[in-house]
Amino acid sequence: MSLGFEQAGFDVIAAVELDPVHAAVHHFNFPDAATLSTSVVGLDAHSILQRHNETDGKGGVDVVCGGAPCQGFSLIGQRMLDDPRNQLVRQFVRLVLDLDAKYFVFENVKGLTVGKHRKFLQLLISEFEERGYAVMQPWRVLNARNYGVPQHRERLFLLGAKAGYHLPEYPEIQTTDEPDLFSSTSVVAVPTCRDALEDIPDNEQFEELMTVDAVRVEDWKPKSKFAREMHCLTEDCWHFGYPRKWDARILTSSMRTAHTDISRRRFQETSHGDVEPISRFFKLSPDGQSNTLRAGTDSARGAFTSPRPIHYGYNRCVSVREMARLHGYPDWFRFHVTKWHGGRQIGNSVPPPLARAVASSIIRALGVKPQRPHKTLALGSPSLLAVDMTEAAKFWDVEVPIKKRDRKNGRHKRKQHEIENERLTARRC
Repeated sequence: MSLGFEQAGFDVIAAVELDPVHAAVHHFNFPDAATLSTSVVGLDAHSILQRHNETDGKGGVDVVCGGAPCQGFSLIGQRMLDDPRNQLVRQFVRLVLDLDAKYFVFENVKGLTVGKHRKFLQLLISEFEERGYAVMQPWRVLNARNYGVPQHRERLFLLGAKAGYHLPEYPEIQTTDEPDLFSSTSVVAVPTCRDALEDIPDNEQFEELMTVDAVRVEDWKPKSKFAREMHCLTEDCWHFGYPRKWDARILTSSMRTAHTDISRRRFQETSHGDVEPISRFFKLSPDGQSNTLRAGTDSARGAFTSPRPIHYGYNRCVSVREMARLHGYPDWFRFHVTKWHGGRQIGNSVPPPLARAVASSIIRALGVKPQRPHKTLALGSPSLLAVDMTEAAKFWDVEVPIKKRDRKNGRHKRKQHEIENERLTARRC
């Protein structure tokens, strides 16, 4: 969301992230923003404004955006917003009010629009309306593939405006399966997996990527329009965001995955667009889009790596950098050096082109014309990309808020899972 809003023309004043590791990575990519590694519960709005060195903490902000985790939602009773399990949604409402935001963007999973969750959604809308905010209705579920992202990913977006401000419209579709003569001239075909990945060097040709996540690549020449934009080679690649100082010859976030020969054979035998029956991994189709990239489980639930899809051209799962391309992240944007944290950071995030489309709608409602910045930003210290939970907590001077990952137990569980998969394969053969 930070990247998409910046690309649309906003300055990111502050970002709040509970996980110190993820906060460190955000700080690396957005060195001029105030990153707060803390919970939003009890967070003082004035402290957010005061962390930004261009304001004295007085006055409001243009927009507050975010998406409360939905795993703990309670859907019981008429006062669901008062339930402790729903406190993060309540805190979002509070911060919108306390920051005196002109607009808000609330993002969440599509499941919030169906069944009992729909009642919770309506209560949230009513809460905003009672506090002086109009909400654009009917609300909409947006699919990232309609906004230039080579991935099927549906998410709910609520757009709201303070009384006296124009309600923003939902962004028009920008990409579709089959543009025709009756489509707007701005509507083009959805980028494919081939568009996104074919130029990225195969990480298995680099021995060093067994232990590190980056390697120097000579003569890297992206081919498709999508790939050229991701590699910052097009005229409009930075949009209205700040250009970053980076080395385009370095392939990052590309640590290799050690697959067994049996797994590779299963991957090879799986047809494009199908799910491999043992691992349940989806195999990308070169002419289609990715399935929804997910974040995996956190440390409290086994710390399993996010289920990365199978590459359409290689008998392996995609790398974190390839996940990033499928999500619409430019190649300068960095993630944690581990596949586990890197995959979670992508799978938990809003694809930047989708966030940019939504943010551009807010810009239009504000009635301002975004300007291209002349300033170029240096990225943060690379050490921020390699911190573990303890080191990250020390960097932010906070207590470790999340249970440490049990690597030994996690490896044991994954090994047992692989052994069982191979036994199943042998029996089926």
